Amino acid sequence: MAELTRVRPDADLDDVVAIIERDGAVIVENFVDEETLAGLWADLGPALDVDTFSDNWYDGFRTRRVSSLFARTTRLTPVVTQRLYLGAARALMQKPKTMWIGRSRQEVTPSIQISTTQLIQIHKGQGKQPLHRDDALHLTSHPGNTTRVQLMLAMSDFTAENGGTLVIPGSHHWDDERAPQAEEAVPTVMPAGSGLIWVGGVYHGGGRNVTDVPRTGMTIALDLGNLRQEENQYLAVPREKVLAYPEEVRRLLGYDRCPPGLGWVEMHDPDIVLQPAEVRRAAGLQEAWPAEPAHAV
Repeated sequence: MAELTRVRPDADLDDVVAIIERDGAVIVENFVDEETLAGLWADLGPALDVDTFSDNWYDGFRTRRVSSLFARTTRLTPVVTQRLYLGAARALMQKPKTMWIGRSRQEVTPSIQISTTQLIQIHKGQGKQPLHRDDALHLTSHPGNTTRVQLMLAMSDFTAENGGTLVIPGSHHWDDERAPQAEEAVPTVMPAGSGLIWVGGVYHGGGRNVTDVPRTGMTIALDLGNLRQEENQYLAVPREKVLAYPEEVRRLLGYDRCPPGLGWVEMHDPDIVLQPAEVRRAAGLQEAWPAEPAHAV
């Protein structure tokens, strides 16, 4: 049974992309530093403490899940922009496309966007989650182009016994007729602060926890900008929380126009809604903004 390849955070990006293209997944050791990890626990841990277990078999009757993470903390920049994660996502998904517009042959490169965010805490007694492909949400055919690159940040140690994410290496190369088998999956074993990066076509699932200690991971998915986000970031994250992040992250949250022309508002780049009131008024935008979620901090 093949094990997942491990790399250091200073690994060559091209080498990491090649590993992901071959295996569909890679473990990055020391993905974030101790200070970042501690800050995320301080901001997000209390939400897990008061959360209830999921109410369905797929999400896990002994699993707690907390979403809308960019509304709950301002510390996610070093996570979502980590060099190997964001770099691999851009390399695998932002590939130029050509099209004719009249008699002009144009080359356009799609954007990418944050699609879903979630803390997932697996408690003792939780069984294995069914193996699945996350890009199935977009009815993607396999094998095919990569439309999602996902991260699982180990907020606590991941082991084979406590529910470390199960992955079938190379399964992104399979067609849609081949079903995943439990014996083909390998557990993700990594210490807190490490990260698992995988593509949407890889079969994976949460593992069984037979220990007395919960296993906590944070997942963030990056999708092509021309696909609908799994988690509606515009409703999940209030405007002032979006503004707390640098422009690169704001655009990843969806405030960007995907070439050749998806996502505009009043014919402007959607980032305009984050600009000062006088700029928005000059562009003819209304002042209305979705109400803040009750969980916003």
